[in-house]
Amino acid sequence: MTDVTPTMTFHPQPTPGTPAPWAFPAPERGTIANGLTVLHCHRPGQQLVAVDIHLDAPLAAEPEGLDGIANILARALNEGTDTLDAEQFAAELERAGATLDANADHPGIRVSLEVPASRLERGLTLLADALRAPAFPEDEIERLVANRLDEIVHEAANPARRAAKAFYAGLFDAADRLSRPRNGSAETVKNITRAAVQEFYAAHLRPGTATAVVVGDLTGVDLPALLESTLGRWTAEPTAAGVHAPVTADDHARVIIVDRPGSVQTQLLIGRLGPDRHDPAWAAQLLGTYCLGGTLTSRLDRVLREEKGYTYGVRAFAQPLRSNPDGSGRALMAISGSVDTASTAPALADTWTILRTLAAEGLTDAERDEAVQFLVGVAPLKYETAGSVASTLADQVEQHLPDDFQAEIYKQLSTLDTASATEAVVAAFPPDRLVTVLVGDASVIAEPIKELGIGEVTVIS
Repeated sequence: MTDVTPTMTFHPQPTPGTPAPWAFPAPERGTIANGLTVLHCHRPGQQLVAVDIHLDAPLAAEPEGLDGIANILARALNEGTDTLDAEQFAAELERAGATLDANADHPGIRVSLEVPASRLERGLTLLADALRAPAFPEDEIERLVANRLDEIVHEAANPARRAAKAFYAGLFDAADRLSRPRNGSAETVKNITRAAVQEFYAAHLRPGTATAVVVGDLTGVDLPALLESTLGRWTAEPTAAGVHAPVTADDHARVIIVDRPGSVQTQLLIGRLGPDRHDPAWAAQLLGTYCLGGTLTSRLDRVLREEKGYTYGVRAFAQPLRSNPDGSGRALMAISGSVDTASTAPALADTWTILRTLAAEGLTDAERDEAVQFLVGVAPLKYETAGSVASTLADQVEQHLPDDFQAEIYKQLSTLDTASATEAVVAAFPPDRLVTVLVGDASVIAEPIKELGIGEVTVIS
């Protein structure tokens, strides 16, 4: 028997080519006859078209005692029209391969449609009917109210939700809508009726103060004509766009403990007000905040998770709240996570040490480089779908930002130096100006927290 020596042929290893330049898509802007503003982006190959509509119905406009009515209205938009009941409307969406979602937040109501490009006309027709002539059936409104009341019960058992509720209530004045739950409380939601929903709809959902964002493969589509024949059928008396009150808050250093007897973990929410996207420091703040707590390799995670084992993860972030066309607006700067109960005080002590060290020594060039590599490098993947592009453009609309805002942010991130990122994140998280909310067992954590000296400690139930 002859021995056979196996051989292997090695082919040349492929070498990467030069990456193609990328920039966030630039939309085209226009207006149709009913006053609806339209932004659109032609994205060849993206056969699932995304349509996001921003409606000028902010939570601050909700009638007194009816917090949550904007949320109920948003959920009711796909519960039937003047020609289709709720089941028929759902069936027509399914037949078109479309999904329709809506939600309410402080800037307004957002309605999102995704539909195959081949059925765009049908999808836009259904969307237009939902906006033009929603049925708001009484039994469906009652069902949505009951569902929301059930959700509130479940939210009370969720430490993260309880922390957020206590944080906003403690940070903002009681008269400010920001201080109260976005989707309403049990005391207000139970008062919502079909008549109240109809009245809120008539007062605030108007094409003249709305903006539609359309993103996807629009090859062969006469978009202006299509929009006129669908969304253009939605009409209402013109009205001026709303103006939000300036965002103010009491962010003097203090600790609020929401007592949760027997809890084996403590939910943390630490923060204050900071600049929003209108501020020239936003890009630097974004970069610095990512270095502080944006990923598993950030400073907070490196110490609290990797070195000390207190937590599965802690994150730092900036959340824009509401803004006006003149650029007046603020963002919530926050650190969020959970730790085991016994480690609550040590974790907070280490967090404050991290913040003070950051102020004294600054970020490193390596931290800056890694953050830029991720934030800028991941963008082409992040915005690969039409839905992600449409959502970001709609965010810009509701925050009164220029159409090229996101593209400019990526340019700024690429060139920002370490000193600028350090200055911005230090200003955003001053250790002596932070409100701390803890949801946990007060009998265990209160006294050790008081000894830290990070602010007056108050315990609430």
